[in-house]
Amino acid sequence: MTERPQQYRFHQGTKVLPFAASEYDQRLGGLRAIMDAQGVDAVVLTSMHNIAYYSGFLYCSFGRPYALVVTATEDVTISAGIDAAQPWRRSHGDNITYTDWQRDNYWRAILSVTGAGKVIGYEADHLTLLQSDKLKSFLSPSKTVDIAPATMKQRMHKSAAEIALIKHGANVADVGGYAIRDAVKVGAREIDVAMAGRDAMEMEIAKRFPDAEYRDTWVWFQSGINTDGAHNPVTSRECQIGDILSLNTFPMISGYYTALERTMFVREVDAASLKIWEANVAAHEYGMSLLKPGVSCAEVTAKINDFFEERQLLQYRTFGYGHSFGVLSHYYGREAGLELREDIDTVLEPGMVISMEPMLTIPEGQPGAGGYREHDILVITEGGNEDITKYPYGPDFNVVG
Repeated sequence: MTERPQQYRFHQGTKVLPFAASEYDQRLGGLRAIMDAQGVDAVVLTSMHNIAYYSGFLYCSFGRPYALVVTATEDVTISAGIDAAQPWRRSHGDNITYTDWQRDNYWRAILSVTGAGKVIGYEADHLTLLQSDKLKSFLSPSKTVDIAPATMKQRMHKSAAEIALIKHGANVADVGGYAIRDAVKVGAREIDVAMAGRDAMEMEIAKRFPDAEYRDTWVWFQSGINTDGAHNPVTSRECQIGDILSLNTFPMISGYYTALERTMFVREVDAASLKIWEANVAAHEYGMSLLKPGVSCAEVTAKINDFFEERQLLQYRTFGYGHSFGVLSHYYGREAGLELREDIDTVLEPGMVISMEPMLTIPEGQPGAGGYREHDILVITEGGNEDITKYPYGPDFNVVG
């Protein structure tokens, strides 16, 4: 029987990446500076967001582990044989394929790059207890260092190329918003409206990025009681006259998530609902005016809290007022150090990208019941911010159907 390898290199086709090689070189340079500062010999990245950020490759796990190993001289993605050469074509650097013929060939492939007995950086917020034990067993590190906080901080500061991609994403989200607005009719199901928005965005992404991989773009379109949560899945509920609606479009471009969220009503809006809606719109506008260099996330949060408290609405707020954008999705990534919450003291700086998205949820049985949410994406600039979301908000445009 022919001996089957533990690992091999299967490289075919042409590399196609979301950004120029120089962009990845710059990111890896930043990571290596972090490694030098923390005395790390090799980093073993395992999360989808960090592997995508530093290599361009966004893996599809299906229960298999993946990695990006970075040393002073190498950057190597580690992928499963089921993906053949696709990871290499979508990675900035080298790629090693591990085989299933023997358990833990994944870790043997990593060891072939790191060597044994080194200081190893890892992501404590992603590595499971099982895989952490295997890291120690196979790599025999002299020391391990949690590199995740430092990489998150690096990702919070966007390059010009990232901001350009994020702007495309915001444009695509607007396209989905207009398609949803056109699809809202009395009797239309949430799923029908959601599909119209998703299809429009995927076509727009394909037009703008003909060489990209297309996946994971989605819509949460909610109506009536289903608007009470920000992340409630789509159902088959039919839209009715007077319904509150929540439009949420989420285009995904090469691992980068953007979003548009708007409150809408079907044909008419009652007086109680209009009062809540207008208050939330006012908070949204006020919040956007606060986003500028030198102010902390906690300070912005406190001021919007005061705004709602003055109107006796603060008790209906359910989450933070915004978050960072970049390599993230609904199932991977989070730059938790850049969220508009009371417990985040990060100071805003030019080059950061953050949303403003106040939400109020009024319980069933009360006047104006439902969830109200507006959402714009803003780039922090030297003089303030640039709002890159263009789809209109408020009652003048969003009473539809």
